[in-house]
Amino acid sequence: MKAVKLLLGLWLAALALLSPAMAANGPDTGRQILVMLKMPPDHYRPGSAYSGNYGAASTQGARNRIAARIARRHGFTLVDNWPMPMLGVDCFVMSLPDGLTPEAAAAQISHDADVAWSQPLQLYHAQASAPAGDPLLAAEPAAAQWHLTELHRLATGRGVSVAVIDSRIDAAHPDLGGQISLSQDFVGGHGTAAELHGTAVAGVIAAREGNGGIVGIAPRARLMALRACWQQSPAATVCDTLSLAKALQFAIDHHARVINLSLSGPRDMLLGRLVDIGLARGQKVVAAFDPAVPDGGFPASQPGVIAVANTNSTGIPQQIFLAPGRDIPTTAPGGGWTLVDGTSYAAAHVSGLLALMNERQSAGANALVRARGGSLDACASLTAATHMCSCDCADARRAAADEHR
Repeated sequence: MKAVKLLLGLWLAALALLSPAMAANGPDTGRQILVMLKMPPDHYRPGSAYSGNYGAASTQGARNRIAARIARRHGFTLVDNWPMPMLGVDCFVMSLPDGLTPEAAAAQISHDADVAWSQPLQLYHAQASAPAGDPLLAAEPAAAQWHLTELHRLATGRGVSVAVIDSRIDAAHPDLGGQISLSQDFVGGHGTAAELHGTAVAGVIAAREGNGGIVGIAPRARLMALRACWQQSPAATVCDTLSLAKALQFAIDHHARVINLSLSGPRDMLLGRLVDIGLARGQKVVAAFDPAVPDGGFPASQPGVIAVANTNSTGIPQQIFLAPGRDIPTTAPGGGWTLVDGTSYAAAHVSGLLALMNERQSAGANALVRARGGSLDACASLTAATHMCSCDCADARRAAADEHR
């Protein structure tokens, strides 16, 4: 086994030489707040999607003037705005003068009669650490732990839409070509290079079968590549409140069946309300559990969100699902592959599994089953959703049933 790992490591290192890491600098968010202006109810039409022309020009202009007036009155600078029709607010970004903290500024401006609420623009961090067939399949932990080949005899995620809210995905990668149904960039202005974290998460969820690399958990799912995060360095990927809110609103409006959030950060009112809307519409939201934070961080701590940690983690609360998240071979920018660690990739495994379950039973996909020790039992979960069995999956179902007696 050690020899296999050594050879795999050398092969991946050789591929890495062909795919140099790329970085992009994101916006400066440390001195900014979000200001939500109230909007007349008739501007929001349930079931409609925001297409970039929100409301009449006159009413949008009026909101812009109100925001500019508020900014001048408090000595702030108006930077940007983004309508959030499903929440009934127009979100404005304002930068602050020196000597005023974002928390104090948000509290100060929240008392204005035109403001629904205000909050700091917060940062969120990806939960990853540095690390003709499909030759890497045998090295994937899910191949053995989850009986991945057996799962794919029952479902492949065909046609299920999974929103990957992350850094930029390498859509030209041989394992990801044709897997992405649409791409949107909600960061903007920071280059067009593919980024490590988003590409790796996408590969775990939906890498293609039979093309010389790995196999995703749901190789026939359709990915929405929603860039809300940016790569600061090979080991650091970050997002902010507004970029995540834009991507979440898009994923909800475009009916993503599963929304993958392989990231963690502070609780946030705007993001929390959007997550609640998605959950109320029956969309599955999966998040990475941060073991360094008592409640696992947001959005993992949000009620209704499926929070996931690594199988080998200790001291994890009982309600958290455990999935493979260590020594995971996956896709890297530039057409290569790499090994990754982190709860980001454990969450991606569960998003892929939910895509398999949704293919067979779109109204359900709630019956995630735990095996002995708390790890997620993928076979028992899928067969419960499909009412079908293979030999390995039948064994897993019996073991799960014994566990719950």
